[in-house]
Amino acid sequence: MRTPLHQRAPAIQTLPVFTASEFCVEMGANMGDGLGVYDDLQLDDVYQLTRSDAPHQLGISARTDGRFTLAKDTAIGTPGARLHLDCLLTLMPDIGANVDALVLVEVDSDGMIAAIYLLPLAPLQVQTSYTLVRKTREGTRLRLAQLACVSFTRGTCITLGTGAQRRIENLRVGDRVLTRDDGAQPVRWIGQCTSRAIGDMAPILIKAGAHNNENDLLVSPDHRLLVRSRHDILRRGPTNELVRARDLVNGIDVLVQSGGFVDYFQLLFDRHQIIFAEGIAAESLLLDPLTRAALPEAHLGRSSGLLIGHQRVASGLDIRPALLEPSDASSSLRHAQLR
Repeated sequence: MRTPLHQRAPAIQTLPVFTASEFCVEMGANMGDGLGVYDDLQLDDVYQLTRSDAPHQLGISARTDGRFTLAKDTAIGTPGARLHLDCLLTLMPDIGANVDALVLVEVDSDGMIAAIYLLPLAPLQVQTSYTLVRKTREGTRLRLAQLACVSFTRGTCITLGTGAQRRIENLRVGDRVLTRDDGAQPVRWIGQCTSRAIGDMAPILIKAGAHNNENDLLVSPDHRLLVRSRHDILRRGPTNELVRARDLVNGIDVLVQSGGFVDYFQLLFDRHQIIFAEGIAAESLLLDPLTRAALPEAHLGRSSGLLIGHQRVASGLDIRPALLEPSDASSSLRHAQLR
């Protein structure tokens, strides 16, 4: 029996962010100030990142009513506090490509601003000047949803219900794809976006033969692949688990492929499925309150019905990286593909 929508656990996502005080105006109308909200931001102000360490990890929960709050295990901010998507910025560095970034605002119980965070959609460099050339409130949820969506890349061969292989860019809505649990199932929606292949949007390359795959497989970093968990690692739970591609990186035959641009494709079914990409068992798009914004307007009306049927397959839990070294994950994944 499906869990009622109002009882469903919120979607959780961890985002790499900088605080307002770590991204300050070095020249312009707001010189000396840290990052502000939309109404306070001035175009042509020049910013610099003052933090040389890795970004903070902001955990957010997306609830079924569309609200965002900070997750219980967030590394920064106040757990449970409301989070507002304020705006989308375009930053132009002295040298190199522009960087888009989201401004997130933490709100206290009185509705006042408690903290401001910058979520860059490509890495920012210290000691580099960034000029604010654009600000908008349009498309904020879409960009966050695209960051959260699991995606295959152009050229990936998907196994159809007939056993035939078809490149993902040649799939059409209604095509029946082989699933692990429900046989051949029709594709309900196919999404596509192009992103700079850098930072958290850089795909993970699983080289041919690395996991019994005949050809290379390139997926988004948080794309979960089905593995057979080792009892001596997890000590408990079911035999199958979903592991993020980024946690399989070993620097040998599973690599981060950074640079240039990448075409990402998302496959949506009536429920979350495990399908086969280049022979590797991989998840389809999980529709939840966070990823739902990636659907076009025409599909949003019926997505509430789809949302009720979407719960993560397998255990519904991820193997935590601390419990699973890349070599263990690789061994388990090879085993899973041979089943």
